[in-house]
Amino acid sequence: MRTSVIAAAAGTLALTLGLTACGGGPDRGSDDGRLVVGATPTPAGEVLAYIQDNLAKKAGLDLEIKEFTDYVTPNTALQEGSLDANLYQHAPYLKDFNASKKTDLVPVAEAYLPPMGVYVKKAGDAKAAKDIGKLRTGATVAVPNDTTNEGRALQLLAAKGVIGLKKGVGGTATPEDITSNPKKLTIKPLDPAQLPRSLDDLDAAVINNNYALDAGLSPKKDAILLESPKGNPYNNVLVVKKGDEDDPRVKKLAKLLTSPQVKRFIENKYKGSVLPVEEAAREGN
Repeated sequence: MRTSVIAAAAGTLALTLGLTACGGGPDRGSDDGRLVVGATPTPAGEVLAYIQDNLAKKAGLDLEIKEFTDYVTPNTALQEGSLDANLYQHAPYLKDFNASKKTDLVPVAEAYLPPMGVYVKKAGDAKAAKDIGKLRTGATVAVPNDTTNEGRALQLLAAKGVIGLKKGVGGTATPEDITSNPKKLTIKPLDPAQLPRSLDDLDAAVINNNYALDAGLSPKKDAILLESPKGNPYNNVLVVKKGDEDDPRVKKLAKLLTSPQVKRFIENKYKGSVLPVEEAAREGN
C-alpha cells in the first residue's frame, strides 16, 4: 500500500496525520509484519514502489510506503514510532538532524546517489544556461537553507570557482564563509522544496535532486553544473531508529535496495540523473 502525506517542515499537524495514517504505529520486530517506510516521492518513493511491485513479495517482505514532501517529518515520524524506516536523506544531514533534534536514528544501507545541480530558468541568459561561470555580475543564486545542504551547495559553487570559501569549512559552509565573490553574487537561502518554484524569479538555483526531478527537471540534461560522484559523501541511506538495525524486515529491504534488479531500475529510469551506489563509486574512481 502506498499513501501520500503532505507535510510541512516540523509541522505538528503533518506529524499528527502521519501518526493517524499508521493506525497507531507499525508492528516492530516481527519477521512477517508490515514494514512501514517513509520517503520523499522522487526518487526514493519510486525506487521503493519498484521494490514493492516487483521484488518484495518474493523476498517475503510486506512493504508499505508513506510519502512526505519535506525533510523533517520523515525523521520525526521515525523517532516517534509511526515509521519503521525511511529513505530520502544522506548521512551528513542525518548526523546534523540527530545532533539538533536529539534523535537516535542510524543508517543501515546506502541506496543511491542523487547528485545536486545548479539550474537556470529556461528563458534566462543563454550564456549562463551553458556555463555557470558566465552568470551575470550581481546575479541572485538560491541555495537550500538547511545546514548540510546549504554547505553542500556552496561547495558545489566553489568547486567551479564561482565563489571561494574558507579552508576547512567543508559541508558546514555558510554564506559567511565566502572569501571571494568576483561576480558579486547574492546568495539567497530558501527552503529546499521552494527552489524549483522560485527559479523564474532567480538567476540560478542549486536544487536538491529529488525536488528537481519532482519539478520535471533532468539533472543529467538540465543542470548547468552537476555534483561529481568522486569522493561524494551524499549517498541516500536507509535509516532506522537505533536498536532496529537487525530487524529482519529492514535487512530484507536493505538487501533489495542494493540488488542488481534495483540497480538496473535506477539506471534505466533516471539515465544518469540518479546513480546506484556501485555506479557512483565506479564513476568516482
